[in-house]
Amino acid sequence: MADQPGGRARGRARGRGRAKAAQQQVVRPGSGPPAAAAAAAAQEDVLPTPGRGRSRGGSAQPPAQPIPQQQAAGEPPADQMAKLAIQQSSEGVGGISSRQRRTDVRYGDPKTRPAHIVDKTGGSGTRVFLRTNTFRLKTKPDWHLYQYHVEFNPPCDSKRLRQFLVRSQSENHFGKALAFDGMVLFLVRRLPERVTKILSRKKDGTDVELTVTLTNELPPNSPICLQVYNIIFRKVLSMIGMEQVGRHYYNPNKPATIPQHHLMLWPGFITSILQYEKDVMLMADVSHKILRSDTVVDILYELLKTKGRGRFKEEATRALVGEIVLTEYNNKTYRVDDINWDMNPKSTFKKFDGTEISFVEYYKTNYEKNIEDMDQPLLISRPKKREERQAAARGQELGPVMLIPELCMLTGLSDETRANFHVMKDIATHTRISPDKRIQTMMEFNRDFAKPEVREYTETWGLRFDDKLHQFEGRTLPSEKIKQKDRGGKQYVQYTYKPADAEWSREMRGYQLLTSVDLNEWAVLYTQRDTPKAQDFVQTMMKVAPAMGMKVKDPATCCLGDDRAETYLQTIRGGVQPTTQMVVCILPTNRKDRYDAIKKCCCLEHPVPSQVILGRTLSKKPTLMSVATKIAMQINCKLGGELWALEIPLKSTMIIGIDNYHDSSTKGRSVCGVVCSMNKDFTRYYSDCTFQHTGQELIDGLRPILLAALKKFYEINGALPDKVIVYRDGVGDGQLPAVVEHELPQMLEMLKAIGPDYNPKVAVVVVKKRINNRFFYAPNPNANTHANPPPGTIIDKDVTKPDLYDFFLVSQSVRQGTVTPTHYNVIWDTSGLKLDHIQRLTYQLCHLYYNGRGTIRVPAPCLYAHKLAFLVGQSLHKQPSRDLSDRLFFL
Repeated sequence: MADQPGGRARGRARGRGRAKAAQQQVVRPGSGPPAAAAAAAAQEDVLPTPGRGRSRGGSAQPPAQPIPQQQAAGEPPADQMAKLAIQQSSEGVGGISSRQRRTDVRYGDPKTRPAHIVDKTGGSGTRVFLRTNTFRLKTKPDWHLYQYHVEFNPPCDSKRLRQFLVRSQSENHFGKALAFDGMVLFLVRRLPERVTKILSRKKDGTDVELTVTLTNELPPNSPICLQVYNIIFRKVLSMIGMEQVGRHYYNPNKPATIPQHHLMLWPGFITSILQYEKDVMLMADVSHKILRSDTVVDILYELLKTKGRGRFKEEATRALVGEIVLTEYNNKTYRVDDINWDMNPKSTFKKFDGTEISFVEYYKTNYEKNIEDMDQPLLISRPKKREERQAAARGQELGPVMLIPELCMLTGLSDETRANFHVMKDIATHTRISPDKRIQTMMEFNRDFAKPEVREYTETWGLRFDDKLHQFEGRTLPSEKIKQKDRGGKQYVQYTYKPADAEWSREMRGYQLLTSVDLNEWAVLYTQRDTPKAQDFVQTMMKVAPAMGMKVKDPATCCLGDDRAETYLQTIRGGVQPTTQMVVCILPTNRKDRYDAIKKCCCLEHPVPSQVILGRTLSKKPTLMSVATKIAMQINCKLGGELWALEIPLKSTMIIGIDNYHDSSTKGRSVCGVVCSMNKDFTRYYSDCTFQHTGQELIDGLRPILLAALKKFYEINGALPDKVIVYRDGVGDGQLPAVVEHELPQMLEMLKAIGPDYNPKVAVVVVKKRINNRFFYAPNPNANTHANPPPGTIIDKDVTKPDLYDFFLVSQSVRQGTVTPTHYNVIWDTSGLKLDHIQRLTYQLCHLYYNGRGTIRVPAPCLYAHKLAFLVGQSLHKQPSRDLSDRLFFL
């Protein structure tokens, strides 16, 4: 439950869209191949399934665009060729296909580092020695990549033929290290002449003249070189026994099994080669692919056994549609969009030569797979609209992929599995890796690069990787002082916490809350079986609250006849008065529909702060005091109180947190939560949200929210803020250009439009949590043991990006596994704050989240914005009442 006390947000839940079966026609025998695999469709006889591989991370790399014919001989512009080299799909290096070029790195992020920022490293804090999960890429002296444009006379329409004609000249002219995508050729050696004419021969003996023209000489840190490096490295991964699944590479030969839960984990790595501050480096992070050890047909058997034939199809559809499956014969991932109950493995389809073949025969012939169950239905995976448009542009019709359940395994974890504590604990024993174990795994990975065949291949390209992790110095900021009130509630007191723990639950005992709100009129709703728990809770609340400065009077209690959602709603509607401060609902079970109904009633119909508690949370009397204390603090926040503060020396400043969350009720719509600070301690907020549809400008919904927040700030403080600092979370891979080029200018224009004399100083910081960078603390440069960096560790050199004004911050303490830092990118800054000040402010804001008593991974305004967006996207689906906008009702 979202209202359970003392917890922290667990991240974004993964939603599942449900495709409509009527939108696509299911493949029938005689209607063509059941899968059309983009570039491969015209190359293979039979394509029942080995077509599009898809994962949650995105669709496959789009196929090559038609190659434009040169109107006249001559040298194409170098910048045009560079653009084509990135956009055109390629057969890759040494036979790597275009599908293997998919990567999570981007080469086109906008440059956001201001010209006046010459040195972006701060100076405050204590120096610490760190290692990181990167290996430096070394090239031969004066190494360059040479880019050529190739013309064919007579012209050749076939891309495969063009590649054959070029590759057949590798020994005589080009060398073994070459990459050619049908038009653009990359070599590590420069040909003697700028324009070279070569005669090549087709298999039928016909000669074709190749005109090879030098168009660009690329340095090692060129964006195009980075792309070629990644292609080369994917070849290396294949050579050391890794197999591509989705975007990343895993080793299916070393699985970790969890038999009691029918799960297995494939170990693997997330890799990318990028230009960092000074060097090009390989980043490698340990990853795991979670798979069900039983096949989809086993799941169907179990559903048939437990649900019976009457509900079998309905339950099977509910369990499988929207899930991602892995096909064991080619390690590709597909999204299940529907189930075809009219087809089975004995069904046939037409080959490209017009003959028919059954699925059974196809898999026997092509993959040596024997299908045993001839009555199982087929799974349907439909192409995305973008893929259909691309196929149509090539004159192809992209049909659905038909999958055999017996040859498919489910990937990932269902929501029910994630809610199972025992399953997640057993998985964590394999995935929650300590710093020393992670380093050991990466060094074993690096030693594979020394294999003779790998070294020979990389040396052909004049490349090699360093055999040690990159090491450098970081800084650790001092621990902050927490401000509360003394036991009498009259004076402010400050105390510090243990830096290594970054948590102050013990230290705050005996002190009153910074601002407490008395709880005079409140209602408690519970069912008959939870009556003892409700009574104990109320009594405990009245014991613990006075020590925190809260006066709690007896509530209006109501014992409900049943636990139906409608019963709770009728009681709330009939009992909530204009003077009611809080509604507490104790629920017997964790049913989402009931929780959503209560929240809709209390946030939309009858605006009143509400607290939902599961009965089992109150069931253990030894921990009831601790639970009641956390709930009392949470209630105090929802009533407008403050728990603690820090000394932050900023005056007349508004901090804004923005985050997005998908709306589970409407496909293509997301919720943007916005919270804006209203006081100098950044502990009181104005909050609101807006809905954004795919392709819609976010600023359209932000404008009225920010204007209302500035108006509220003026009412409270008597003046508009001199500084506005925005922490923008929820920016995914590839969305940064849209934020920089569209959202940011409109936000700045909106602030200027408030009045001719209003020109606040603005800083906009993009917050990114989903990163693969890891940092390890070492006592000295020669240390063999490592630990997580202490909370407050700042990394602003070596592994930052040269074109960005960015830094990493480790703000939280992690007792198990390896800590994940947060990446901050300052995309706009006229605030006048020094880099040290921005870093320190960011760390301080990580102390101000009130649903816990320790530092968190992101600044508190960002997590508050996420909590608001999560509540609206999961439960409300409408804008909350403005009557609640000045309180943290969404905690």
